[in-house]
Amino acid sequence: MELGAKLRDLRQKINLTQEELADRCELTKGYISQLENDLTSPSIATLVDLLNALGTNLSDFFREETEEKLVFPQEEYIEKQSDGMTLQWVIPNAQKNMMEPILVELLPNAATGVDFPHEGEEFGFVLEGKIAIVKENKAHIAAKGESFYFTANKEHYIINKGKGKARFLWISTPPNF
Repeated sequence: MELGAKLRDLRQKINLTQEELADRCELTKGYISQLENDLTSPSIATLVDLLNALGTNLSDFFREETEEKLVFPQEEYIEKQSDGMTLQWVIPNAQKNMMEPILVELLPNAATGVDFPHEGEEFGFVLEGKIAIVKENKAHIAAKGESFYFTANKEHYIINKGKGKARFLWISTPPNF
């Protein structure tokens, strides 16, 4: 971490000159300049004084902000195949998020496993083929271009009802796959 650059950025954000910051902390302008150019390091007490004058504290100053990842390339997908079904987790580690999207591909007559009742909701969008969403032993047909949405409070599963493969995006909240 470049302490000096970070101190300079904070000072400039609140429109203080080096001299004004030095006066507030009973330091010299030269010392502030040396700090900002990483030519010297402050004591903890001096750093606390500087940060107070800059409107922050040690905890916030040293907190590392991690940039949120927004795009996930296909190479990062996690894939699992079994019994005529392929699951692709399109957001790695999505189980830590509030929702979990997966791409599902079912061969003709293949089905997902039974999903037992749980808190939350489920949404899906059919990309290819025709499926049946079975909830409470009642089948609800959805074809390419159609979507489905339901509360997950009853046993449910999905079966391919078409002659070719079926593909759909399935999103569960909270993560359940």
